[in-house]
Amino acid sequence: MFDSIFQSVGVPLFLAPQAGVSESPFRRLCREYGANVVVSEFVSSDGLCRGSEKTHGYLRFSDDERPIGIQIFGSDPAVMADAASLVTEVYAPDFVDINFGCPVKKVVRRNGGSGCLRDLDLVANITRAVVDATPLPVTVKTRSGFDENTRDPIGIGLRIRDSGARMITLHPRTRADMYGGRARWSEIRGLVEAVDIPVVGNGDIRTGTDALRMVQTTGCQGIMMARGAHGAPWLFAQARAALEGKLIPPDPELPERFRVCLSHARSAMEFGGDPERAVVEFRKHLGWYTKGIPGGKSLRERLFRVKTLEEMKTILDGHLEGLT
Repeated sequence: MFDSIFQSVGVPLFLAPQAGVSESPFRRLCREYGANVVVSEFVSSDGLCRGSEKTHGYLRFSDDERPIGIQIFGSDPAVMADAASLVTEVYAPDFVDINFGCPVKKVVRRNGGSGCLRDLDLVANITRAVVDATPLPVTVKTRSGFDENTRDPIGIGLRIRDSGARMITLHPRTRADMYGGRARWSEIRGLVEAVDIPVVGNGDIRTGTDALRMVQTTGCQGIMMARGAHGAPWLFAQARAALEGKLIPPDPELPERFRVCLSHARSAMEFGGDPERAVVEFRKHLGWYTKGIPGGKSLRERLFRVKTLEEMKTILDGHLEGLT
């Protein structure tokens, strides 16, 4: 199935692995709007190998989400290998992805995520260990370096390719950049020209036109979207239309936006088990769905206090009535 990802559509669209965001309900919603491939929330190899119930809980998925990858992070090649083997046997995703990109302090502090980029031998050793531990395709998501002094996306990419990875996703910022400034798309083009495996571009895709421009600018074989899809899963449909030279559909009107939001919330309640906790965890999505709309600030103040789906619906319906 992995090889067909790049054969079935011209440029596949990926939903990025994002902690607390890329859970099953959001993955399903993005698939409805045209995401070709989804990836799990990234999970700790240590947590997996310790049998952490919470960590394993992040990996639930159903067959209608395929093709799907599970992303793992860690700094010990042996533990990463064990985690990859476990993921393969227990969950059987379509591929295993390695996280060398997360810039979050608590991950980097343990030398995971983009913390690995301070030592390219470690990057190579982890990649090779995971490749050797699973029959599934192994892919890697990385940044361009840990900081400006270590910025070397082509060098990083070559080490990853030579260690057996089948695909590289590049977010062309360093860990030190976090999410500031502009992603250097020229580095994606450089990596495309340097390696003979698919390169997926990631960073600063917020409109369908951005997706088309990235392909035209970099020649990347796929596009991964993350923050741009927060509260806007229709970004995938807009990107696909742009890539196919079709009329890009506009953002939905408020009634449709709120309908999608409530449908997403309902799915999150069903998936989460504990309805009240699920509502609390969904509040971040409410912030994204209501960003930039008339009266959004006061609306969010009320929504961030809701404890039930019914309260959420009442507030959203009332906001629409107040605008008519």
